[in-house]
Amino acid sequence: MSNQDQSSSAKPPSTGRAKINRQVIIENVKSIGVAVFLVLIIRSSIIEAFKIPSGSMIPTLLVGDHIFVNKFAYGLKIPFSDFFTDRPIYVVDRDPPKRGDIIVFKFPKDEAFYYIKRVIGVPGDKVRVRDKVVYVNDKPIERVPLDKPDVIASIEGKQYDKTSLSLFEETNSTTGEKYKVLLDRNTYITESYGEMSIPEDHLFVMGDNRDFSYDSRFWGLVPIKNVRGKALFVWLSLWLDFRESQYYFRPSRIGTSIY
Repeated sequence: MSNQDQSSSAKPPSTGRAKINRQVIIENVKSIGVAVFLVLIIRSSIIEAFKIPSGSMIPTLLVGDHIFVNKFAYGLKIPFSDFFTDRPIYVVDRDPPKRGDIIVFKFPKDEAFYYIKRVIGVPGDKVRVRDKVVYVNDKPIERVPLDKPDVIASIEGKQYDKTSLSLFEETNSTTGEKYKVLLDRNTYITESYGEMSIPEDHLFVMGDNRDFSYDSRFWGLVPIKNVRGKALFVWLSLWLDFRESQYYFRPSRIGTSIY
């Protein structure tokens, strides 16, 4: 065989390498696609990360807390079902939110936004507020004052007059768990509310920062279908605001359980 014949029948080495490179790229794209799809399924039905942008849940949650939310807490839903229907479709039903749960939900007035609040009233309850004391079914939520000046001193934000802030510990009548709430003695607009009867499939929610929370006292009830999950724990606490020259990093809050 002549040299000319050999050169015409031989396959250039670059062609073989290009074919291998294409196969590697295709396999990598497939792997990345599967990984992204699995992440989206987990986010849709099991667990998802959220960031706290406001102080309405101080002292339980701080501005800049990054939290994980358990989306399986109230049932296992078909992934992405809430994108195609007006409510999630569940394949496994679990108990609905209880009093005291901290939930993430779609804001009823604009479902493009997510809010986080504490459940105060469930279907069948009657809720009212008198002199900043919350009553559920005519019984005040048990609370005691806390003398923790360090907690008050650590609260961040120019809108707070720390000399008028008071810290209390409330007790969840359903579970017995205790949690802290913050009150401002100089704010009166939120001093009294109600009475509100909670209908079926709805929740009454409030922020733990009672006098600086935009919640059910102002805009109404949360449809249970809007609930996306129950807050679990803080995985990062970091806040950057270049306009206000604010920077907060709180490593001690990493791993803090939310209740």
